[in-house]
Amino acid sequence: MSRLLVVHHSPTRSLRELRDAVLEGAGHEDIPDVEVVVRPALEATADDVLAADGYLLGTSANFGYMSGALKHFFDSTFLAVGGALDDSGGASDQPEGATAKRPWGWWVHGRYDTTGAVRSVQSIVGALGWRQVHAGVDVLGEVTPAHLDAARDLGATVAATISPSLR
Repeated sequence: MSRLLVVHHSPTRSLRELRDAVLEGAGHEDIPDVEVVVRPALEATADDVLAADGYLLGTSANFGYMSGALKHFFDSTFLAVGGALDDSGGASDQPEGATAKRPWGWWVHGRYDTTGAVRSVQSIVGALGWRQVHAGVDVLGEVTPAHLDAARDLGATVAATISPSLR
């Protein structure tokens, strides 16, 4: 059985709706042999990341950046899970750590702008070497039924990618 780790910061109704839709997709009955493990960003650990075969990350966009909770998750797990730094201390473009090449996807919700939040998450994950398998769900303003459908598709895509029965 494969394990899908869902790390999220969902303090608002909109983010909880998106999280629930992602989980609905990830747990779809047509996707066998995937255990979905859900962790709030402030509770997720390096052991959670190392034990997973794929990842889904959800965050709010706050002042042009990801949530502080998701940033804390990255800060507390990055090196332990195989993040790579270059000689200057910046993110390496050649990560080869323990979790490199594992599939991942993301969702973000903001009221005014999500650009910085998306860029910051993708930058850190790039230094982990994870392989993005879905375009991501970027929601600005009110969450619509189309956004929830996209979130379900996101969850299902990443789960199906790691399902040993569907590979």
